[in-house]
Amino acid sequence: MATPTPGADFTRIIFLHHSTGANLIEQGDVRQRLTDLGYEFYDHGYNDDGLVLADGTPAGRDFDVPDDNTDPDGLADIFAQPLRDPPDNTFSHLMQYDVIAFKSCYPVSNIESDDQLAEYESYYLSIRDRMDQYPNQIFIVVTPPPEIPADTNPQAAARARAFSNWLASDEHLGGHPNVSTFNLFDLLADPSTNMLRADYQADEYDAHPNELANRTIGPLFADFIDQSARTYTGR
Repeated sequence: MATPTPGADFTRIIFLHHSTGANLIEQGDVRQRLTDLGYEFYDHGYNDDGLVLADGTPAGRDFDVPDDNTDPDGLADIFAQPLRDPPDNTFSHLMQYDVIAFKSCYPVSNIESDDQLAEYESYYLSIRDRMDQYPNQIFIVVTPPPEIPADTNPQAAARARAFSNWLASDEHLGGHPNVSTFNLFDLLADPSTNMLRADYQADEYDAHPNELANRTIGPLFADFIDQSARTYTGR
């Protein structure tokens, strides 16, 4: 079982995301909330956007995310990269931080078959195997946000719900104390449809959660990161 080195510092956070994550940070005031709690919060979106520093300014460099792919297969490829110092690949850059949060975006929630669902789970099991090797890092899996009705169907949406539930389950997390899951999908989805709640939609053709969603969920995300660090370190 992973245990942190006594006295290990868990104050530097990195969040790997795309546009939904960027909106959550900005409209949900995530950076300021974590700063107020004593953390340094960095984030990385698309490679063209690159790394954003803890003070909210662009770093002018990126982590060279292969093909800008943060779907489950892309994340698995990142976590399969060798760890090098100085860092020369995405995984090595991420591992410069104490708390590593990462998510796929809403297209992943259009899961077209049970085989695709099983494939997604297998990618995350390979990621979990790698995370187990680094007890001095905390890893936060952020579930993909739900799709809008225009871009999915009830069967695919139900599989997306099953995927997010699995990522947050004891089956996935049990015995892996440095891994936790922020169930963004569950917070955003209408439980009757497993699609983005109507009051969280910008419009019927835009799957990005709106400002109300981000203002509501941003504080929950910041608090979850803080609680994950406190739980793992016992502070």
